[in-house]
Amino acid sequence: MGNVSAAEAPQGVPSPPLMAPPPLKEPSKAVPKQTAGEPASKDVDQNPGLYEDLHKQTKDIFPQVFEGAKVIIAKGLSSHFQISHTITLATFTPSVYRFGATYIGTKQLSPTEAFPVLLGDIDSQGNMNANIIHAFTDRIRGKLVAQFQPSKCVGQQVSVDYKGDMYTASLTTGNIDPVSSSGLLVAHYLHRVLPWMDLGAELMYQKGQQVPGGEIAIMSMAARFSGEKWQLSANISPMGGNLHTCYYQKVHEYLQVGVELESSLRMAESTATVAYQIDIPKADVVFRGQIDSNWCIGAVLEKKLVPFPFTLALSGYANHVKSQYRFGIGMIIG
Repeated sequence: MGNVSAAEAPQGVPSPPLMAPPPLKEPSKAVPKQTAGEPASKDVDQNPGLYEDLHKQTKDIFPQVFEGAKVIIAKGLSSHFQISHTITLATFTPSVYRFGATYIGTKQLSPTEAFPVLLGDIDSQGNMNANIIHAFTDRIRGKLVAQFQPSKCVGQQVSVDYKGDMYTASLTTGNIDPVSSSGLLVAHYLHRVLPWMDLGAELMYQKGQQVPGGEIAIMSMAARFSGEKWQLSANISPMGGNLHTCYYQKVHEYLQVGVELESSLRMAESTATVAYQIDIPKADVVFRGQIDSNWCIGAVLEKKLVPFPFTLALSGYANHVKSQYRFGIGMIIG
C-alpha cells in the first residue's frame, strides 16, 4: 500500500544483470535458534528489514508469467555500468522495445552492496522510468523513483529509510503537488520484538480531489513469525477492511512452497493462492507454478543453456472460468 507504482519494472522474463544492483529492500534473515536463556550473539543482524518486504520471502517464489515472445540482451560495459535491450512481441499487451541502463557507484558498504545506484529504461514510445538509490550513511538510505511520458512527469516517489539495531523506520511521499494540495504520505515502522517475531505498523494519508471527502487516512498493523524453514506474515487494515496473509515453507533443499490469502472484509471476498518453486541443479532448471481459488493457473520454466550465456524461459497461464489461455517464450542473453 505504501508503494507508489511510479516506476514499475516491466513484467515478464526476469533479466539477471551481470552486475546485480544492491538491494534497497533487505529481505529478513532467518535467525539461528538459541538455547533458552542464551543471549543473542552480537554478530547476528537483528534488523527486521523493511515493512514493505513483509511478504517478500513468499512472493519471491511466485511465477512472473508473461505472454508472447520476449528477448533480453544484457551487456556489462564495465564493472560499474551495464546496458540491456528488451524486445517484446505480444497480442494482449503492447509490443515494445525497451532500452535500459544501470550504474553502480564505488561506495562499498558490503560485498553485495555498493552505492549510489542509478537505474533507468526508456521504450520506443518515449515512456521512461528512472530510479536513484543511495546510502547516505550505514543506517540511512534514500530512493527516488520517477516515471515520465513524452513531455511530462506522470509520477514520482521519494523514500527515506532508517535502519536501527532492531527496527526500521521509513517515510515515503508520492505524487506531491503543492499547487493542488494533493499527494500521498506513508509512514512504516517494523520492530524485532523477539528473535522469531517482528511487529510493525503502517500509516497512509492521501489528499486530493480524486479522494472521497478530499482526504483519507488508513492505519494497518503487521506481524511476522519466522522459523528455521518457515515464515508466517500478515497485515490487517481494520479501517480498510483488508487482510493479507502469507505462509512460506522450505520443504526440501530443492522445493519451496508458499500460500497467500487476500481478503476484503468489506466486500466479503477472499482469494487464496498456492505457489511452489522447484530447483533442478543438475539440469540447470528452475520451475515456478501457482494456482488460486479462482481456477487460474500459471507457471514459468527457466532453463540455462550451458555452456552458452543463454537462458530459455517458457510461460503459461490459464483462466478456466473465463476460458482464457496465454503462452510465452523468452530468451535471456548475457
